[in-house]
Amino acid sequence: MRVLGVDPGLTRCGVGVVEGVAGRPLKMLGVGVVRTPADADTGIRLVGIERGIEQWLEEFRPDLVAVERVFSQHNVRTVMGTAQASAVAMLCAARRGIPVALHTPSEVKAAVTGSGRADKAQVGAMVTRLLRLDAPPKPADAADALALAICHIWRAPAQNRLQQAVALHASKGRST
Repeated sequence: MRVLGVDPGLTRCGVGVVEGVAGRPLKMLGVGVVRTPADADTGIRLVGIERGIEQWLEEFRPDLVAVERVFSQHNVRTVMGTAQASAVAMLCAARRGIPVALHTPSEVKAAVTGSGRADKAQVGAMVTRLLRLDAPPKPADAADALALAICHIWRAPAQNRLQQAVALHASKGRST
């Protein structure tokens, strides 16, 4: 499975591609940040993010795009920008027929570090170790994007089994 992880943001949108399956060593195929100028109009910034995401989708052709689920923050302006960047990533994937999965920050932290309360340094250190990198990806947005991809690869088998069980239970309920 090849997953493009997206850590959404208007100024820095982290992107990272990881390939592999749960239970086997994972491989990083690419990591980076789509940047937009903080003083540009929001529409122009969203177009810049769209172009950047489209380049990553074109180059790496992922099977799935994993995006950080936007959660409520005290700064409404920050959460709005994050939500807008997140929507652009989802739109780009949907346009190409690529499934999208959303993961909360605590799910991602728990998946890669064992603790949903891990800090950025701990996430970066574990991403470095799990992908056998020489150094943590910089900035932290890039490491977070890789962590999203890792999280999805590891969580997908369990989520699929759960969905199948729910569907089986629902179909048995209708047949009786």
